[in-house]
Order: sequence, then C-alpha cells, then structure tokens
Amino acid sequence: MAKTLSVDVAPDAALQFEPAFIAGLTRIFEESIVFNQVLGLKITGITPAKVSARIAMRHELVGHYSYNRIHGGVISAGLDAMGGLAVMAAIGARHMDEAPEQRLHRFAKLGTIDLRVDYLRPGIGEHFNLHAEVMRLGSRVASTRMEFLGADGKLLSTGSAAYIVS
Repeated sequence: MAKTLSVDVAPDAALQFEPAFIAGLTRIFEESIVFNQVLGLKITGITPAKVSARIAMRHELVGHYSYNRIHGGVISAGLDAMGGLAVMAAIGARHMDEAPEQRLHRFAKLGTIDLRVDYLRPGIGEHFNLHAEVMRLGSRVASTRMEFLGADGKLLSTGSAAYIVS
C-alpha cells in the first residue's frame, strides 16, 4: 500500500507566518485573483489553521432586488475562494523551512475539484464574514470547510470543498 503524506486537522497552534508571507498571500488573493476584487473579498485574518475575510454588501452583489439579498453565486464564489485561501495557508505552514517568497510559488497548480454549498438563511446585511479551515491536506488533494456569516455572526451558508494541490 502506498504511503501518502498528509496533515490532518490544524497545524501547530504556535506556528506563525512571517509578515512577508502574509503580505504576499494577501496580494495574491486580493489583487492577482481579479475575481476576488469583483466580489470585494478582503482578508481579515490568516493563520496556519484558519483564514477569514469580509465582503461589504454593494448594489452589484444583489441577487433579489425586493429584499436587497446577496446573490447565491456571490456566496458560493466567496466560499470557494476562502477554501482556496485556507489551502494556501496550510501549504505555507507545511513548508515553513522555505523562504516566504518560495512558498508563495507553490500555489500555481491549486484548483477546485469539488464544491458543496448549503444555503441556510437569506443573506441580508451591510457586510458578511467568511471563515475557512483545512480539514485534511494530502499530497494531491486538500479538503476544506467554510462558513458565510452575517454581520451579527449568524450562520447564513456553509460549504465544503476539495482542491487539487499538485
């Protein structure tokens, strides 16, 4: 039976990223991935174990005009982006022996291979908070869990996804 390398659940809680790695990952996520600019995704936290971001509600994101409700596609795309960001952080944590710039080049082959979203409540509010964590980082595939919350902290949608990492 072939042996695979994997990291299950959260990495060492004491592990912290260098400012250069966080700045580089933020630049990739918020600037280089142009669609994240369209969504208005802004990172609010990056740790090896969990990532978080915020989306401010704008007229361009309305899915139901009568209720000023955020479009389900924005929720889905936001959760997918957050799952990818969590995988980037987990990969960065796995290779802490490398320089930050070298780790930032490890994301070229990252891509979504499966995504599931459960819409639990309507998305109405001034802004939304998103969180994601990696459940398992294998040598080829990573599995994630994501949350989409209202400004009041109420859970509006959940997601789970698998990403190709090699």
